Amino acid sequence: KEQFMHNSEQLLTAGLSNNLFGKENVISRESRKLMEELSDLSFEKYDALKQHEMFISYLENRSTLKYYTKANIGSRPGKRGQKAKLELTDLRAISFVGSWSQLKQNVPGYFGIGTAIKKLKDAGKLRELKKLFKEVPFFETLMLNSMMSLSKCYFELTSYMKDDKEYGDFWNILHDEYLLSKQMLLLISNSDILMENEAVSRESIKIRENIVLPLLVIQQYALHQISENSDYKALYEKIVTRSLYGNINASRNSA
Repeated sequence: KEQFMHNSEQLLTAGLSNNLFGKENVISRESRKLMEELSDLSFEKYDALKQHEMFISYLENRSTLKYYTKANIGSRPGKRGQKAKLELTDLRAISFVGSWSQLKQNVPGYFGIGTAIKKLKDAGKLRELKKLFKEVPFFETLMLNSMMSLSKCYFELTSYMKDDKEYGDFWNILHDEYLLSKQMLLLISNSDILMENEAVSRESIKIRENIVLPLLVIQQYALHQISENSDYKALYEKIVTRSLYGNINASRNSA
C-alpha cells in the first residue's frame, strides 16, 4: 500500500509539473544530427561487446543470470527456450539487466557512451556536446540516467577478476569503459561528481548501496566457489539464490 501511494504521488506530481510548468522543446536539426552520431558510435561499441566471445560465458559463469529462474523473480523465466547452451537471443530483460546490477557493473545503462563522447571530443566537438547537454532536455535526461547507472557501479566488488586467466581481459574492457564514461559525462556536464545536482537521489543510492554491499560480497564469494567446483556447490547455489532476494528488496528493483 505504501509503495503504491508513493508511486502514485510521483506520477501525479510529474504530470502536474509538466502541464503547469512544461514548455515545448524543439530539437534543432544540428542537435539531432549530433545525437545520432553519438548513438551510432555508442551502439557500435556496445554491439562489439555483445559479439565478444566471452560475453555470454561471462554472464553465465560469473553472474547470477541462471539463478533468476531458481529465485522465481518477475513474470518471465530466466531465459528463452530450453537449449543446453545459452545464446544471446535467449536472454530476457529482467535477468539480463539484473545480473549486471548484481555484479555492480551496470553495462546496459552506460556502456558505449564514454567511447562515443570521446570520439566526438577528439574530433573537436566538445563545445557542441556541452551545448547539447545544456540546451536539449531529452539528451540531458539520457545522460543523467547513465550517470545514475554509473553511480550504482562498484567494480571493486569484482576486481579479483582483473587477473583471471579466462575472464580478466573481458573484465578490463568493462572497467575501462566505465572509467571513460564517467570521465566524459562529467566533462560535458561540467560536473565534479556524478548526479551533482540530484543530492537526495545521490545520497539515497549511496545508503542503499552500502546496505547491499555485504550481501554482494557473500554472493561473489559463493559464485567464485561454484566456479572452482566446490564440494559444497548446492549450498553455495542456495546462498546465491537467497542473496538475490535481499539485494533486490534493498535496491527497490531487480535491475
